[in-house]
Amino acid sequence: MSTTLPEFTVAGLEAVPSLDLPSFGNDDAYELGTIAGGLIRDRGLNLAVDVVLNDDLVFRAKLGSTGPGNDPWLTGKAAVARYFGVPSLLVRRRHEAAGTSFADIADPNIDHAVMKPYGGSIPIFADGVPVGTITTSGEADVIDHQVAADAVAAFVERRAS
Repeated sequence: MSTTLPEFTVAGLEAVPSLDLPSFGNDDAYELGTIAGGLIRDRGLNLAVDVVLNDDLVFRAKLGSTGPGNDPWLTGKAAVARYFGVPSLLVRRRHEAAGTSFADIADPNIDHAVMKPYGGSIPIFADGVPVGTITTSGEADVIDHQVAADAVAAFVERRAS
C-alpha cells in the first residue's frame, strides 16, 4: 500500500457520474460487495464494507482489524450519502471549501449524533431513484472513498461487458 493518500477536490468529486443503473437488486449488491472485498484484500487494507439496498443490509464484510467499532461509521457515512444523494466525501469537501462545519447545519432531518460526514460512502441509484449505498470504514476516509469508488467502477465495467 502506498503511503501517499489520494486527494479529492469538490470539482473532481462532482465530475464523477453517479452510480445510476437501470436496475440494482440483491444479487448486484452482493457482487458489488464481493468486488470491494477483493480490492480490500488485494490492497492489504483494514476495511469493513457494507452494501445496503432499500434500508436492508445485503452485504457486510469486515477485513483486517475491523470490528464492531466500524459499525457506527458505516451507518453514519451511509446516512450522509443517502440524505444528500452524493458521496459522503463530497459533502465533507463542500463544507471544507465553504469554511463551514457540518455540525452547524440546522436541519431537523439531520441527526448529528448519527451522521458522519467523512469519505467512504457512495449512493446507488436505479433509474434515477436512490436505492442504496456502498460504504467502507477503517482507513483514512480518502482511502475508504477510493476503495468504494474503485469497486463501483469495477462493478460498472463488469456489468457493461
